[in-house]
Amino acid sequence: MFEVLIIGGGASGVSCALVLGSAKKKAFVIDKKIGIFMHQKNSALQEAVFYNAYGVPSGKLGSQLLDESSQFLGESYPQIDQIFNEKVIKVEGSYPEFTVTTNKNSYQAKNIVVGIGSANTFDIEGLIQYVEPHKKALPEKQRIQLKNDDHKVADGIYVIGTLAGWRSQLAIAAGSGAAVATDILTLWNNGIQTHSHDSIRETL
Repeated sequence: MFEVLIIGGGASGVSCALVLGSAKKKAFVIDKKIGIFMHQKNSALQEAVFYNAYGVPSGKLGSQLLDESSQFLGESYPQIDQIFNEKVIKVEGSYPEFTVTTNKNSYQAKNIVVGIGSANTFDIEGLIQYVEPHKKALPEKQRIQLKNDDHKVADGIYVIGTLAGWRSQLAIAAGSGAAVATDILTLWNNGIQTHSHDSIRETL
């Protein structure tokens, strides 16, 4: 049983995983099993090039960023299971017992985080009832989002990135994933507001 399964290996999904992974030494995180579906084929980053993203070298290709972020996640937080070459097709159940079915396997999870972009080809059975028109995209693009309140779709279901209704900017997507990670950490910490970051002062 995964404590949380992240669907989508783009900017928002990996950002969420990185923040959760970085909290590994906190007592309430040590025993938590975390996984992320690294399906990146349809990520908008595949065709992106960056000249205005904070901390990203000018001219960096989105496809390079996808590869590098997956590698960095694996090297830095190997306790997070990266699941490759599987596409989620169905989500069943309710909190805290979800079954996530892919084209190859099925998994059990207490919480799920969905961040696979806002294309109107969204077709995950069990989540389609939450689909609505994207509120911040041009109508002619026919983008969609999942109905949510501050990223929460329903108990145990979170949405991040453009699928949460945000505009398509790398920094916004990454921040959205990080925000949900801190919400989950807060949940694990019995509702006590929580984040995860380090300081050079701690090593002085």
